[in-house]
Amino acid sequence: MKKLLLVKEIYLEGFRNLGSIIVEKYFKVFAWFSFVMFFIVLYAFVYRIATGFAFD
Repeated sequence: MKKLLLVKEIYLEGFRNLGSIIVEKYFKVFAWFSFVMFFIVLYAFVYRIATGFAFD
């Protein structure tokens, strides 16, 4: 739980005093898109390992 709060604080601190609201919204959307894409890749990798895919 402590690590989750630390990640949340780092996320909030990263967007504090950024300037333009358009830039702030763009970076927030990009950050969430990056998180989602990372978890999709992680899921695909675990799925390939679980189904016995040969990484030749």
